Amino acid sequence: MKTRTIGAVVLGASLLIAGCSTVPTKQEQGAAAGAVIGGVLGSALGDGHSDKGWAIALGILFGAVIGDQIGAQLDERDRLLAAQNLQYSLESTKDGAVTTWQNPNSGNGGAATPTATVVKSDGTPCREFTTEIQVGGETQQGYGTACRQADGSWKIQS
Repeated sequence: MKTRTIGAVVLGASLLIAGCSTVPTKQEQGAAAGAVIGGVLGSALGDGHSDKGWAIALGILFGAVIGDQIGAQLDERDRLLAAQNLQYSLESTKDGAVTTWQNPNSGNGGAATPTATVVKSDGTPCREFTTEIQVGGETQQGYGTACRQADGSWKIQS
């Protein structure tokens, strides 16, 4: 009976984690790895106890939650690198100069290129720019305008 319960919990967790996606995101990969590690730890900690099945199930659940959060943080690192690269590009390069970024942990990267510089009537410098980001072998492109703020940072205009 306990073996069936454990099997059902592991199967249910696996299906929940797998979802319908054919290519798992970093967040999904983190959740899956966390579930496996949590299940192994739960099994080891529950060894010799009458509630070993519950220890495994809780290990899978907590491991998946923690792994999911770690996976999301990795995506955040990509966004941070892209934002830092754009700020540098807008502040320190001439129109048409390409700056790039690469996250060695994820393999994702991208580029930013200021395309035109204008000064608003109030004296605020603004720059039009293009961006390119490669994530998982796919390239996304974007463009916009950013203006320098009083603190020296560049804010993208909506």
